[in-house]
Amino acid sequence: MTDLTNPVTNLKGIGKETAGHLEALGIETVADLLWTFPHRHEDFRLKDLAQTPHNERVTVECKVEREPTVLFLGRNKSRLQVTVLAGRHLVKVVFFNQGYLKQKLVPGAIITVTGKWDRGRQVINGTSVTFGPKTDQVDFEPVYSLKGLIPQKRFRKYMRQGLDEFGADIPDAVPQRLRTDYKLATIRDGLEGIHFPIDAGHAKQARRRFAYEELLNFQLRVQALRKIRKDSEHGTVIQFDLQKIRAFIASLPYELTGAQKRVVNEICKDLKEPHRMNRLLQGDVGSGKTVVAAICLYAAITAGFQGALMAPTEILAEQHAESLKEWFEPFGVRVALLSGSTKAKERRLLLEELVNGDIDILIGTHALIQPDVVFYKLGFVITDEQHRFGVEQRRILRDKGENPDVLFMTATPIPRTLAITAFGEMDVSMIDEMPAGRKQIETHWMKKEQFGSVMSKLELELAAGRQAYAICPLIEESDKLDVQNAVEIYEQLATYFSERYNVGLMHGRLTADEKDAVMRAFSEGTIHVLVSTTVVEVGVNVPNATFMIIYDAERFGLAQLHQLRGRVGRGEHQSYCVLLADPKSDEGKERMQSMTETNDGFRLAEKDLELRGPGDFFGRKQSGLPDFKVADLVHDYRILETARKDATDMIETDAFWHDDEYKYLRDMLENSGVLQGDRFD
Repeated sequence: MTDLTNPVTNLKGIGKETAGHLEALGIETVADLLWTFPHRHEDFRLKDLAQTPHNERVTVECKVEREPTVLFLGRNKSRLQVTVLAGRHLVKVVFFNQGYLKQKLVPGAIITVTGKWDRGRQVINGTSVTFGPKTDQVDFEPVYSLKGLIPQKRFRKYMRQGLDEFGADIPDAVPQRLRTDYKLATIRDGLEGIHFPIDAGHAKQARRRFAYEELLNFQLRVQALRKIRKDSEHGTVIQFDLQKIRAFIASLPYELTGAQKRVVNEICKDLKEPHRMNRLLQGDVGSGKTVVAAICLYAAITAGFQGALMAPTEILAEQHAESLKEWFEPFGVRVALLSGSTKAKERRLLLEELVNGDIDILIGTHALIQPDVVFYKLGFVITDEQHRFGVEQRRILRDKGENPDVLFMTATPIPRTLAITAFGEMDVSMIDEMPAGRKQIETHWMKKEQFGSVMSKLELELAAGRQAYAICPLIEESDKLDVQNAVEIYEQLATYFSERYNVGLMHGRLTADEKDAVMRAFSEGTIHVLVSTTVVEVGVNVPNATFMIIYDAERFGLAQLHQLRGRVGRGEHQSYCVLLADPKSDEGKERMQSMTETNDGFRLAEKDLELRGPGDFFGRKQSGLPDFKVADLVHDYRILETARKDATDMIETDAFWHDDEYKYLRDMLENSGVLQGDRFD
């Protein structure tokens, strides 16, 4: 690698000024240059317009049919239009700010044009033109992100020179065995294929090779960090009573699904291990995560340990406590609830019983992490909707025991590729099966002009004694966004229903006490229609609520729409969700259509990832996701799975740490800082 560390000024034609431009692009050495990959390849193969989709880039050979016209739009701005015959198609080609072409585009001239094809208007928006038929052999040309500092053509010249002078002796980080097994290109052919592909197949194979290498490097860091932590963080060995657990499961009012049984086995296996469990349990709304949590808490109790379950809201904590008390009462298990509303006298007694070991399971909110909350023997900690708590809050609860096992739960379905990357240091369990007999929520996409029929259906549900949600994206009116808002809709519905039904209002600006009061009134049935922003997205269980209207539904991502929809359909009655939306984009229409076609949160999460990309999947830029140069988490999930398995196998073998064929992968790992215990993004 010594030669590759040479400065780029060693290449002919790169002087001080050009080196400065390259440095601004993050390129200082020959290695930096060669690993600056193009963000796309221009396809200059000739195409038939009849077979070319709308808005796709196209290259065509054509004959100029008429003299071009030029319209001057202002200083140094112009629009040139010329009619050409491309095969059997008479179309127009438009060039902006290239009026000088008029003299050359004479009727009868043969030209080769590249541009974007507007199928509806039968226009090619030209980006380049050469005179005469296509004669050069370049079908694929790399396009780099150069910020206008260096022309593409000159940069490609430097790349060609760098590859010719230094490419022969570049060591290959991917071992020969793996290259053979997966038919991967060598490093030299890979660099050639990504920078100067002969054809589409060459470029595809090069991209595949570097995607695998990137994901393998990433997974090696993840698996090494997991191994280090497992080896260094000694956990609590929980030798549970299997017969008691089976008796508890048999007492439940319904049969566990296959997915629940699988996940219980995964968690219980971890409980018996000598290292600390660090597992993420994800399951769709209504998939039965709480009963899985209960079984695993009971496992810890049969071994003489206490358990803790922390929830983000008082209402959710109360719901968990109510369920667990009902299930555990016949088994003599003490379940207690601690929240900000717990009275001082009751709190003192509860904390005394907790430290004495008289309480088996403590459920609560942030109140659990107060300094005076001391456990007798905490062995198992569960955090529900873990993303609602900070890292430090979760650590404080964990540290209240001596290396307790930790389970994080979330009702937000996360695509497997993101779970492997964003939560790579955790083991991931998925409940991907719904209980039998659960009624599917009927979802309808309706335009705003159909609002009258929506209200008629809502009236029927209320008349039958049911309750409803009306969800809005904003709290108050915005001049910038033409969307319905919670305050306005609350006033409209309150006026519409007048004295017949009570309408409540819920949003993020209310205090915690105000939110709890509103939700309690809705849970108890004194509020019939709850107008709310997305604060009801997580952890609200009102079985009598059977109807939901989501205003301006196109403003939400699929994952969020699915979470909101999950607030209904929690009781015995058929439930309905209406998406009021007039999406302008194709993506918006596709989201609405997807919601009406499936209730499967994991399928929707995959679709959301495909539509929005990994960076915005969580509704914000997720810093925990690595920035890959080549790999794409949407389309490369099979490569990611393969790289993960390979990395796991390597880390566990003695050969990886000593044999020469793994030297460059070991060097990468050592340079990353992971082996010293550092975290990574």
